[in-house]
Amino acid sequence: MSLDEEFGFGQYPDLLDAMPGLEDDLFPQREEIADEDGHIELAFLPLRDIVLFPQMVMPLFVGRERSLAAVKAAIANDENMVVAAQKDSDVPDPTASDIYSLGTEITIGKALKMPDNSTSVLAQGRRRVEIVEFTQWEPYIRVRAKVIYEPMDWDRNTEALMRAVLTLFEKTVMLNRNMPEDAYTFAINIDEPGWMADFVASTLNIPIDMRQDVLETFNPSERLQKVSMLLAKELEVLELEDQIHSRVQQEMDRSQREHFLREQMRVIQGELGEGDLFSQEISEVRELAASKPLPDVVRAKVDKEIARLGAMPPMSPEVGIIRTYIDWVLSLPWLETSEDNLDVAHAAEVLDNDHYGLEKVKDRILEYIAVKKIASNKMRSPILCFVGPPGTGKTSIGRSIANALGREFVRISLGGVRDEAEIRGHRRTYIGALPGRIIQAMKRAGTRNPLFMLDEIDKLGNDFRGDPAAALLEVLDPEQNYSFADHYLDLDYDLSQILFITTANYLDTIPPALQDRMEVIEFSGYLEEEKLEICRQFLVTQQLEAHGLDDLDLEFADDGLRTVVRAYTQEAGVRNLEREVANVCRKVARDVAEERPYPTQITAEKVEELLGPPRFNQEMLQDEDQVGIATGAAWTAAGGDILFIEVNLMPGKGNLTLTGQLGDVMQESARAALTYTRSQAEVLGIDSERFEKTDIHVHLPEGAVPKDGPSAGVSLATALISAFTNRPIYRDVSMTGETTLRGRVLPVGGIREKALAARRAGITKFILPKKNERDLENIPEKLRDNLEFVLVEKVSEVIAAAMHPPRPHIRKRPSRKHPPLPKIPPSTPPS
Repeated sequence: MSLDEEFGFGQYPDLLDAMPGLEDDLFPQREEIADEDGHIELAFLPLRDIVLFPQMVMPLFVGRERSLAAVKAAIANDENMVVAAQKDSDVPDPTASDIYSLGTEITIGKALKMPDNSTSVLAQGRRRVEIVEFTQWEPYIRVRAKVIYEPMDWDRNTEALMRAVLTLFEKTVMLNRNMPEDAYTFAINIDEPGWMADFVASTLNIPIDMRQDVLETFNPSERLQKVSMLLAKELEVLELEDQIHSRVQQEMDRSQREHFLREQMRVIQGELGEGDLFSQEISEVRELAASKPLPDVVRAKVDKEIARLGAMPPMSPEVGIIRTYIDWVLSLPWLETSEDNLDVAHAAEVLDNDHYGLEKVKDRILEYIAVKKIASNKMRSPILCFVGPPGTGKTSIGRSIANALGREFVRISLGGVRDEAEIRGHRRTYIGALPGRIIQAMKRAGTRNPLFMLDEIDKLGNDFRGDPAAALLEVLDPEQNYSFADHYLDLDYDLSQILFITTANYLDTIPPALQDRMEVIEFSGYLEEEKLEICRQFLVTQQLEAHGLDDLDLEFADDGLRTVVRAYTQEAGVRNLEREVANVCRKVARDVAEERPYPTQITAEKVEELLGPPRFNQEMLQDEDQVGIATGAAWTAAGGDILFIEVNLMPGKGNLTLTGQLGDVMQESARAALTYTRSQAEVLGIDSERFEKTDIHVHLPEGAVPKDGPSAGVSLATALISAFTNRPIYRDVSMTGETTLRGRVLPVGGIREKALAARRAGITKFILPKKNERDLENIPEKLRDNLEFVLVEKVSEVIAAAMHPPRPHIRKRPSRKHPPLPKIPPSTPPS
C-alpha cells in the first residue's frame, strides 16, 4: 500500500535562522503575485489527517495520480502550490465539498521518488489563503485562492500571551516523551505571535478539526488564546500520565528491590547452612497468594496477614492461627466460576433420564435455564424450596439439576442444627475457630456458582447459642447474599451466583420470614402407576447392579412389582419400595452364592414366598356399611392417609367424650359438628330431648398417633348425624372439609395426597369442598377416572351423598282394647 500526502513528519519550524544557507538550497523564496483582486491561481494538493501551517517545514508523501501531476506541474512551472486538509480522510477522490476552504500556500523544495512508487516532497508553508473556486480538475486540480494578510502589530496583552504560551509549552515539552527537547528552544526564538501559535499548534497531538480551527483564526492574539487553552488541556493529561507512570515505576522498583534483598538473604543463608524453614514457609505462602486470583479487598487483607506472620517469632502461639486463616482465605473460590450448560434440550433429557414424573419441578428448572440463556446478566439466581413427603426425590433431583447445568453440587444437612455459628462461623478469637458450613461447602465446591442444597431446613432448632434460621435470612436473600459476612473470614463473600435449593417435609416449622425468601415447589406422593414405572425404569436396575445380579437373567414380572407396591409398602415416596426390592435381590443373591436354584422370574407368588405374608391389606374398608362410622382423609408429612371416625351413643346427661389423641383444632371441630347436629335436629328428625339424655363418645382409632387439623369437620358431623338418625354411612365413601356452625363446608389442603390415599384404600367416591375444585387439576387423569369426586358446599349435601336414605316412617296401628273376660268363681267342693 503506497503512502499518500496525508502523512507528514518533522512538524517543526523553519531552520533558516539556525542553519544559514538552507533557504537558498532547499526553498526558493518566492510568493506568487496576486492580481488586482488579491487572488492567485496555483496547483492544488489535498492533504489527509494533517494541517500545514505557514512557516512550517514538512515532508509530504504523494501517491495519488492527480496529486503527483500537480506536484510535477508546480515544479515544471517553477511556481508554488496551495494545500488544504480534507474533512474526511477516508474519501479517496475528494470533491470541493470534501475540502476545507482555508489552506496554505506552500513552496516545494526537493522531491524524492520512494521505493513504493510514491514521491516524497519537502514543503514549507508561506501564508494563509482562502480557496475561492476550483478552476481545473483534470489532469490535476488548480484553484483560485485569496491571500490572507495577518495584522503585524500587537500590544502588551499579546506579549503576555506569548510568555504564557511559552511557559505552558516548556512544561509540555518536559512531560511529553514523544516531543524533541529542542522544540522549546525553537519556540523561544520566534518573535512573532502568529508564528508562535502556529508552531505550538503543529507540535500538539490534537484532532484535525482543532488544527483547522487554529489555522482559520487570523488574529494572532485570538490564536494564542486558543493555543494556550489547548496547551492547558494537554498539560493536564500529561501530568496525569506522569503521575501514573511514577507510581508504576515506584511499585516496580519496590518489588524488584524486595525480590533482590530476599534472594540475597536466601543465598547468604544457604552459604551459611542456616536455612530457615519458617522463612521458606512464608515464601511459599507469598507465592501461593501471588498466583491466586483474588479481589483487591481480599488481596489487601491477605498481604496484611502475611506481613504480620513474617514479623512474628516462629514460636508465637498466634502463628498457627494466622496461618490457618490465610490457608482458608486462599482455598476459597473468590473469582473461579464454572461455565453453565444452558442447552434446554440437554437439561430436559438429563432430568427425564434421572427422575420419573415431577413435571412441575422440571418445568421450573427448564424455565430458569431458558431465562438465564436469554438474559444471563440480568437474572438473579432463584431460591427454591422443595416441600413434600420423604422419598419423593427432593434431594436426588438436586444432583440431577447440577448435572444438567454443569455445576458443582454441594449438600448441607441442617437437621438438628441449633448453633448460629454453624452458619456464620466462629470469630478468630476462639480456640479452634472455623468458618461456617456455608463457607466450608464453598471450599469443597471450588467454584463460586455451585448448586447448593440445604437439606431438611424444616428441622432447624434454636437455643441459647442463637437461631440458625435467622442467620439463613441473609444467605437466602438475593438482595443481601452478594456480601455474606462470615464471622471467621471477616470479609464479604459473594453468594449471589449460587443456585440455592432447600428441602423440607412440611412448612409449619419454617419461620415466615424465611419462607418469604423462598419459592415453594410442592412434591406430591406417587400414584401406584407412577411407582410401578419408577420400579421398572430405575429401582430394579439399580438394585440388580448393586447386588451383582445384573449379569443374570433375573426379571421382575409386572404382577410381582404390583404385589410389592400394594402389599408390602404404604407410603407417598419410594424409599421403602426400594428397600423391599433390595430385600428380594438379597434373597436371590444368597441362593446364587450358595449355588442353589434361584428364580429367574419374580412373580407375585414368588414375592410372597421371599418376603413373607403381606404387611398391608389393600382393602382397608369396613366389612359393611355401619351406623356412626365415617371414613375421613388426612394429610401427613409422609403423604395422605384415611382415618375412621367412630361415634357411639349411651344413656347419660349429654356429655361429649373425645379420644384418640386429638389436637385442639380437631376437638373444636368435633364440638362444632355437635352444635350443627343439635341445630338441625328438627330437619334431621331427631328428638331434641335425646341430646340431654345421651352421652356421646367420639373416637379415632390408632390412638398412639397424634391427630389434628380442621379437615375432619365434615366426617365428624356425618358420623354424629348417622349415630343420631340410625342411618348407615357408605363404607366406600371418603370425605374431607372443614365445617362451620351453619353447615357450610370450607376448603382444606392436601387434596391430591388425600385422594391418593383414598384410592389406595379402595374408596370409590371422594367428597370434597366445592372451593377445592381448582385442586383437581393437579390430580392425574388415571386417578380421576377411577375415583368419583363429589363437590359440596353444605353438610346437607355431604349427608345426601354419604349416607343411606332415611327409612320410610311406618305408623303403628293403635292396639284394640277388648272388654275384660268375666271372672269365673272358684268351684265349690261338692257337699
